[in-house]
Amino acid sequence: MAEIIKIEGGHKLNGKVRIGGAKNATVALIPAAILATNSEVNIYGVPDISDVESLSILLQELNVSVTSPTPEHFQINTSQMKNVDLDHEAVTKLRASYYFMGALLGKYKYVRMQMPGGCYLGPRPFDLHLKGFEALGANIDYTQGYYTISAEKLEGAKIYLDFASVGATINIMLAATLAEGKTVIENAAKEPEIIDVANFLNKMGAKIRGAGTNVITIEGVETLDGKAHEIIPDRIEAGTYIIMAAAMAEDVTIENIIPLHLDALLSKLIEMGVNVEVGMDYARIRSSESLKGIDVTTQTYPGLATDLQQPLTTLLTQATGTSSVRETIYAERFKHCTELQRMGANINVIPSQANITGPTPLFGAKVEATDLRCGASLVVAGLIAEGVTEISEVYHIDRGYDDIDNKLRSLGAKIWREEK
Repeated sequence: MAEIIKIEGGHKLNGKVRIGGAKNATVALIPAAILATNSEVNIYGVPDISDVESLSILLQELNVSVTSPTPEHFQINTSQMKNVDLDHEAVTKLRASYYFMGALLGKYKYVRMQMPGGCYLGPRPFDLHLKGFEALGANIDYTQGYYTISAEKLEGAKIYLDFASVGATINIMLAATLAEGKTVIENAAKEPEIIDVANFLNKMGAKIRGAGTNVITIEGVETLDGKAHEIIPDRIEAGTYIIMAAAMAEDVTIENIIPLHLDALLSKLIEMGVNVEVGMDYARIRSSESLKGIDVTTQTYPGLATDLQQPLTTLLTQATGTSSVRETIYAERFKHCTELQRMGANINVIPSQANITGPTPLFGAKVEATDLRCGASLVVAGLIAEGVTEISEVYHIDRGYDDIDNKLRSLGAKIWREEK
C-alpha cells in the first residue's frame, strides 16, 4: 500500500510555523561524526526526515551506536565502530550516503560501498568527488556497482573543482581532515551548510579555514574528538514555507530562519509584490493585492537556490504577465512543470528554461512527486488549487520535509494522507 497526500485548496493560511534543522547540513554532519575517535558526538536540531533514517541504518551497519534522547537530539558513539562494506539498500535510497566515502577514506584509508542513489535530476558531478580523492592519493576501482577507494596514506593537495559542487567540497573536506599536510580546495562551493560542517569539524579538532569562500584550506590533524553541535535552520524548508505563505497567507510568520541565507529568494518575492516583513530570525508574510511576473535564474549560493526553483515556479503561475525560470545547476529540473500543467498551469518548457504565463486558476488533479522539490511545488499548487489535489510518490516529500502535514494543518491548510 502506497501513501498519497490529499490537499483541499483555497484555504487561507494564518499563524506561525517553526523551521527545523537543515537537511543538506544534517546528511553531511552525521557521516562527519564518524571521524571522531572512540567518542560520543551529540547533534541537536536533527530533522525527522526519511533521509536521516537511512543514515541511521548506515551508522548501525558500521557498528556505530545511535540513540535519540529526544526527537531532535542524536547521540552517536564511535567506540565500537568497524569499517565494513556498505551495501545496504539505504545506500541506494540516499545520494548523500556518498559522504561516508570521504569520512571512511579519511579515517581508515579504505572504503567499499555501492553506488549512491537519490533523486534523479540529470547528471551530477560525482566524478569531482573521485578526482578529489585521487588528488589526495587514493586509488579508485568501480566494479559491478561497487566503489573501492583505498590509499596507503592520504597527503594534502591543491584541488581545483571544475564546478562549485557542495557535495564534492564537503566530501573532500571530510577526507582531507585526517590527511597528512595541507589541502587547498579552489572554486569551493560557499553554501551555509558547508560552513556548518566545517564549524563542526573544527570543534572536534580539525583545522579548516575559508569555509564560505571559494578557497578552503585544511591542515591535516591526527585525530578528532566528539563534540556537541546544533544544526543551522533549513533555508530550503524556510524558503518553501515562505513561498506557500506568499501564495495563500492572510498572516503567516516563519520562525527560526537565518534571513541572510534567504536573501536571493526574499528579494525576488519583493520584486513580485509579496508583502514581506523580515526580522532577525523570522519572516512575516501578509496577503498581497496582486503579484507580477519576474525572471529568475538559479545560481550557486548566494544566488537563488535550485532547490527553491520548483516551488517558486508554482507561485509564478499566480503572477500577472510572463515569467521565466532559467536553471543553471540541474538542466533537467523541470519535471514538476508537466505535473503543474495537469492542474491548469500555462508553462512552456524549453531546454534549461520554463516560461510561465499567468495568472492562471489551478484546479485539483492527480499528480506525482517525481522528486523531493517537485513534491514541494505540488504541495504549493494543492494549497492554491480549486478542489482536491492528490499527490502520489510522497516518500520523496518525506525525504526533506519534517512533519509537513501537521505544520500546514496548524496554519489552516486542509491536508491529509490516505493509503492507496
